[in-house]
Amino acid sequence: HMVRRVASQNLGPMLEALVSVSGRVCFGENGSVGSIIIPLYEELASNEQPDSVRLQTTENCVAIGKTLSTVTKGSPLSLFEQGLVQRILPLIVATIDDRSWRVRWTAASKFANVITAFDPIPDVMDSLIPAYEKLLQDPEAEVRTAATFNLAAVAQCKAMVPPGMTTGRNGDDPPAANEPHTTVAERLVKRVTSLTEDDSEHVRAALAMVATELAPVLGKDATIAHLVPPVLLLLRDAASEVRLNLISSLSSLNEVIGVDLLSQSLLPAILDLAQDGKWRIRFAIIKHIPLLAKQLGKDFFSEKLASLCVGWLGDDIATIRVAAAHNLKELTALFGAQWAIDHIVPSIEEIRYHTSYLRRLTALNACMLMMTKMEPTTATTELLPFVLEMTTDAVANIRFTVAKGMKDVAPLCGQRVYSTQIRPVLQELMEDTDRDVRFFSREITNDLDEKLGQN
Repeated sequence: HMVRRVASQNLGPMLEALVSVSGRVCFGENGSVGSIIIPLYEELASNEQPDSVRLQTTENCVAIGKTLSTVTKGSPLSLFEQGLVQRILPLIVATIDDRSWRVRWTAASKFANVITAFDPIPDVMDSLIPAYEKLLQDPEAEVRTAATFNLAAVAQCKAMVPPGMTTGRNGDDPPAANEPHTTVAERLVKRVTSLTEDDSEHVRAALAMVATELAPVLGKDATIAHLVPPVLLLLRDAASEVRLNLISSLSSLNEVIGVDLLSQSLLPAILDLAQDGKWRIRFAIIKHIPLLAKQLGKDFFSEKLASLCVGWLGDDIATIRVAAAHNLKELTALFGAQWAIDHIVPSIEEIRYHTSYLRRLTALNACMLMMTKMEPTTATTELLPFVLEMTTDAVANIRFTVAKGMKDVAPLCGQRVYSTQIRPVLQELMEDTDRDVRFFSREITNDLDEKLGQN
C-alpha cells in the first residue's frame, strides 16, 4: 500500500516531467501517455486500491488537464487526445461518488484546480459541473464545506454549460433538449439558495465568505435577481459567524449593485453582531466598521451607527475598548474632523463624568487618537481642553495617561500651544501625589522642551 501511495503521489510530477521533455508527442497515438500513463492512472484510481492511494486521483487528473492545456495552447484536440480526455473524466467523476468521505473531501477541496486545469479543453464542463454540484449536496458536512469554499473559483469557468435543474433535483439529471447553454456562474447561483438552508453552520459560513464573489461574474441584473435574495437570508442567519463572514466579504457585491439595496438589511445584522455574546465577534465587526462606513456613506452611517461606535468604548472587554478607540480614529480620518465634532465628541465628553474609571480612560485615549487625524487648530480648540481637564481626575492612572499622551499630542498642537496650555499642566503634574505621574511628567516635559525649543 505504501509503495502504491508514493507511486500515486509522484504520478502527476512524472507526467509533467515527461511532457516538458517530449512535448505534445506524448499525447499522440504512439505516445507514452496513452500507452503507459493513463493505464497507471486507471489502475491507481480503481476501487480495489486503498483510500490513501485513491486520495491522489484528483491531483493527478489536474496534472493531465494542465499539461494537455499547456501543450495544445488553445489549438483543437486531435481525435486521439479527445479519447484520452474521455478516459480521464470518468476518473474525476468517480471521486465524487467514492465510498470514502476523505477521497470526496479531497476532490471537493481541489475542485477549483480541476476546473482551472480543464477549462481550456472543450466539452468537458458538461461532465464536471454536475459532478461539482453533487459535491455541494454530499451527505458529509465537511465535504459540502470544502466544495462551497470553491464556489466562486469554479464560477470563474469560461465554458458554457446546460442550465441545469431547478433547485431540489439532482444536478446530474439530463437537461431538457435544445435548451440554450448558460455560464457556469448562472448555473451555480441557483445552488446558493439551497446552501443557505444547509443544516451545517460551517457550510453556511463558507458560503457567506464566497457567495458575494459571484457578483462580478454574474453582472448587475443577474446578481439582483439571483444572488441578493440568498445574501439577505445569510444576513439573518442564526449563527453570528455566518453573518460576520458575509459582512466582511460584502465589498465585491457592493461594487456591482451599490450599497443602497442592502443598507436597510445590513443595519439589523450589524447591530446584532455589535451586541454578540462572543467578544471575538464584536471585535471582528469593529475591524470592519471603517470599510462599511465607506460603503454606507456619511449620512446613513451618522444616523444609524455613530452612537454604536461610541457605545463600544464602554465594553467590558479591554481589547474591544482599545479597538473602539482606534475605530473612532479611522472614522475621523474617513469622514473628517467636523463630522467627529458633530457626532462623536459630544458623547465622549459626557463619559468624562462616568463613575467607571475605565470608561473615562478609554474616552481619553479615543480623544488623543482622534486628535492625530485632525488639523492642529481643530484639535487644539475642540479636544485639547477635554484632555487637559482629565489631569484633575481622582484616579492616578488617568493623570498618568494624560502626561504620557502629551508626547504625541504636544508636537501636533505646535510650539505656542505647548508653551501656553500644555506645559503649565505638565508642571502641575510634576507636583502630583503619585510618584509615577511625577516621574513621567518630568521626563516628557524635558523631552518636549528639547523638541519644541522651550527654554
